[in-house]
Amino acid sequence: MKLRETEVTSPDAVRLLTDYFESRELGFPTNQGVYKVTFPPPEHFVPPAGVFVVIDSDQGVAVGCGGIRRIAASELGLVRYEVKHVWVEPEYRGHGWAAALMADLEARASAFEADEVVLDTNASLEAAARLYARLGYRSIEPYNDNPNATNWYAKTL
Repeated sequence: MKLRETEVTSPDAVRLLTDYFESRELGFPTNQGVYKVTFPPPEHFVPPAGVFVVIDSDQGVAVGCGGIRRIAASELGLVRYEVKHVWVEPEYRGHGWAAALMADLEARASAFEADEVVLDTNASLEAAARLYARLGYRSIEPYNDNPNATNWYAKTL
């Protein structure tokens, strides 16, 4: 497995994001309405504003992705980066690659002088919630109005 930085508009990133959004649309709880697809603006993932990373399998196939982007400072003035679109193709899960990606994104946020990383998710993504808890994320009040999110987390760097 290898992690590599790429443009969010690269063919691998677009394919992985499309898979991610299709999966979220299909698995979105019907009682919460319709999943809103929002492809990330490319300028949000250009250093030092942010970065987008792809996971390549040992065979060199892009099988996962995720990014960070700088968002408004917290009420306490903390520099915040938001984790976005963490995805590993289903057949490549269970190898710890999402955790490795998260560690890489956190290290990159720290290199950009972030004080904390935040993320939002949906309660229906139970495996993701377990991953975030295992990685030391704590539940916080909503920091955005994402219509797809039901849970918000933060981690001090």
